Amino acid sequence: MNRLFMVVIALLWSVQAFAAEGNAARGQRLFQNCMACHSLAADKNMTGPSLSGLWGRKAGTVPSFTRYSDALKSSGMVWNDQTLDRWLADPQHVIPGNTMTFRGIADAQQRADVLAYLKQATQPGNAQTAQQMPQMGGMMRTSVPNLKKLDAEDRVQSVAYCRDTYEVTTADGKKHKIWERNLRLKTDSSEDGPTQGAPALVPAGMMGDRADVIFSGPDEIGAFVKSSC
Repeated sequence: MNRLFMVVIALLWSVQAFAAEGNAARGQRLFQNCMACHSLAADKNMTGPSLSGLWGRKAGTVPSFTRYSDALKSSGMVWNDQTLDRWLADPQHVIPGNTMTFRGIADAQQRADVLAYLKQATQPGNAQTAQQMPQMGGMMRTSVPNLKKLDAEDRVQSVAYCRDTYEVTTADGKKHKIWERNLRLKTDSSEDGPTQGAPALVPAGMMGDRADVIFSGPDEIGAFVKSSC
């Protein structure tokens, strides 16, 4: 009986060890779900901070990222295999009060796969570009497009507002009428943002009925958006 018990324990340990061994290729595919919020390039911040140089870094300390929660900045957490595995499993349990909306990955194998990929991809000077998911008719974008060079159909010339509708005129002469709740005015001052004086029209939404107008800075919004009926 004791011998059988030891054999069972040994098998369980073997299964756990195998499950915990991450596969970077699978992890790269899983990381597609994170690309809408996190970049792998140094100081290229999005909704969340850049993940470049993640291992060994103290939580909440990327100098170019200014939107950390107080909970994360004061946590004292240092990112390594163990802390990142716990974080990916349940961020709110690990650091209560943080503002990350991600609920966590319950599957230990999936966490191991993501970490195996990130451990390679986040090394300084070794950033890898994760595979992009299909956009499925404009339903979602998994990375920030470069808006420096725009086709005429994407370059905004003027934005008129009348009652509950925005009329966005692009450089190709087309006028796009968009319900006011379906148009978002944004700014992007990064190196990927639009050139000053040439805002970008970026389609959004599952049905193509929504869009973003992205300016190089907030001072441009008033210059472009005019009330006109």
